[in-house]
Amino acid sequence: MSTVCNRRTWDYARWSMVALALAVTAASSRAQIVATPQKKSGVYELGEKIIWQIEVQRPKDSGSTKPAAEVKELAYVLKRDGLTPYKDGVLDVSGGKATLETSLDKPGSVLLELLSKGGAKQDKVLAGVLVAPEKIQPTTSPPADFDDFWAAKIKDLEAIPANAQLEAADGGQPDIEYFKLQMDNINGSRIYGQLAKPKKDRKFPALLIVQWAGVYRLQKPWVTDRAKQGWLTLNIEPHDLPFDKPDEFYQQASKTSQKDYTSIGSSDREKSYFLRMYLSCYRAAEYLAHRPDWDGKTLVVMGTSQGGQQSFVTAGLHPKVTAMIANVPAGCDVTGPKAGRAAGFPYWADQVKWTKNEQILKTGQYYDAANFARRFKGPALVSMGLIDETCPPTGVYAALNQVQGPREAVVLVNSDHQGRNGSQGAFYSRAGVWLQALAKGEPVPAK
Repeated sequence: MSTVCNRRTWDYARWSMVALALAVTAASSRAQIVATPQKKSGVYELGEKIIWQIEVQRPKDSGSTKPAAEVKELAYVLKRDGLTPYKDGVLDVSGGKATLETSLDKPGSVLLELLSKGGAKQDKVLAGVLVAPEKIQPTTSPPADFDDFWAAKIKDLEAIPANAQLEAADGGQPDIEYFKLQMDNINGSRIYGQLAKPKKDRKFPALLIVQWAGVYRLQKPWVTDRAKQGWLTLNIEPHDLPFDKPDEFYQQASKTSQKDYTSIGSSDREKSYFLRMYLSCYRAAEYLAHRPDWDGKTLVVMGTSQGGQQSFVTAGLHPKVTAMIANVPAGCDVTGPKAGRAAGFPYWADQVKWTKNEQILKTGQYYDAANFARRFKGPALVSMGLIDETCPPTGVYAALNQVQGPREAVVLVNSDHQGRNGSQGAFYSRAGVWLQALAKGEPVPAK
């Protein structure tokens, strides 16, 4: 499995996307396998019967409404928390339909894998549910010196002047001011980002956007579109790289300096690649909080995947952050495999033989999003995809449950990590509501 999450575009259009029907579909030229949970929410109670309706259909463009007779059987596996198989078998779908039932007696998730035994040549089909999600907890406690470690690292950072350098540039929109920003970071590294705000003489709520995994350039609309909505917006590169070079520059970096960056220093908390990244987020929030055009009231951090991971971290580390928004966040409950629970990106734990990476796992606990979440007392909006194998939902919910302030979960029943076919639309819609209210200093409307 790749350790690089797909790129995402935080453009305005995605915020207005509408979620598709709550079903999981995989298609071939001859058949579609669809698994639909009986409860459209995808959320069940402890011991409650979980029922999926399984259908084998012809493609919509086939012109036929008859069952796809060439698919007669489906092999299935049920996995607790996305990792531990506890039931398998074969479903008879010769009549076009079948029902599959199960239950779970402790908080967590169930991942259903379906595979055709003939006729429908396709990848596996996934479906998932959550069980008593508000009771899910991380698999281990934070290291005893977790808070002391990060207090010392912030002290080290504060000993280094930010040396912020702001350069006015063309943002492509006449009513928006746009800038390039550089700041100093630990170990002689630099922070690179882009800043935008409305061209008005007043103070603004601040928004820090942090990035998903991979090595790539930042796009101007990611900040200018937010500025048009009234935000003082800062978007930073996760790496020690300029943010506006040609694509070839990042392609080369991904093969050299940033190659397999998640594994750099993975067995030493003092050398972890994520130390510099996390402190970049802290310094970026600190920079916004000291700008004279910040309104002094609202500072939101937002990101997807690795950006969601950094959002938890920033909210937990910086006292001026007032709200966080995270879509399918990474780095949650990294010790999951120790308890039979799937862990996700950055994959610090070996999913099967976690003990061979025990030192890496110990290091990873200092960088676990769940351990930062418990330090945050503001409101948090967090999504999780029930068929997401990159950032599995059990770990994400475990991290969300550590937040000490108001929490809102967006359960994406039909979503893998990439949010294909608009399956993360419910999150973008809800996040848009949050941002609109927060920008005005108003309470977030209930769902």
